[in-house]
Amino acid sequence: MKQLYIIGIGPGGLEHLSPAARAAIAASAELVAYPLYLDLLGSLTDGKTRHDRPLGEEIARARLALDLAASGRPTALLSSGDAGIYAMATLVFELLDREPRPVWTAVAIQVIPGISAMQAAAARVGAPLAHDFCTISLSDLLTPWETIEARLHAAGQGDFVVALYNPVSRRRTWQLVQAREILLNYRDADTPVIIARNVTRSNESIAITCLTDLEPAQVDMLTLVLIGNSETRYIRGWVYTPRGYQNKVSSTPGQAGPAVVKITK
Repeated sequence: MKQLYIIGIGPGGLEHLSPAARAAIAASAELVAYPLYLDLLGSLTDGKTRHDRPLGEEIARARLALDLAASGRPTALLSSGDAGIYAMATLVFELLDREPRPVWTAVAIQVIPGISAMQAAAARVGAPLAHDFCTISLSDLLTPWETIEARLHAAGQGDFVVALYNPVSRRRTWQLVQAREILLNYRDADTPVIIARNVTRSNESIAITCLTDLEPAQVDMLTLVLIGNSETRYIRGWVYTPRGYQNKVSSTPGQAGPAVVKITK
């Protein structure tokens, strides 16, 4: 069988790599990925051919994976987090849709989910994603800023918890400032914000702050930003978003606004 596995390896720590992902990597002869993701796998890449491709070569990476699989070599195309969330799975299917090649039709494709960065970050601090939430990428390389801006307004109006992916880069910081200002139209200044960098990796750092204090200097491309909704609460070092059980739970209300807390692991 000509096999392509599209694998989400999780946020980085191998303890969060699923058994299904491990099995697919073991069954693959060729591994295609951004170099960092292959490095995170450590000895799981031993005996396999690595095809490292840098950022910006995502289309070439997907084409290569399809071609390798079509040649009869079991191939894994790897993404961090979940392969279907701002990652490589959609690009493979777009290539099959927009530039189909006869040799690709014989390739069997299996998409294997992974724990996303937003799930890992949320678990580190409590339960901020417990009610309705959305994800928005602030990168305008593929999506016009006007569209991103409209989605931020919609998220604010809908009172969603918001996970911001690609919040800044070395040349792009103004979008995070704009996102903060847009959401401040709909949220209190002391709305809890989680800044999670390299979550589950050896150099993980997590900070809990508030929306008005969110600054680009706190963030880079390895960082995920989680912004609470109007109900999200900070209590004794934890952040959670109530689902509406308030009338069923008898307890003393928690602290209304977040103190700035830094957690480094």
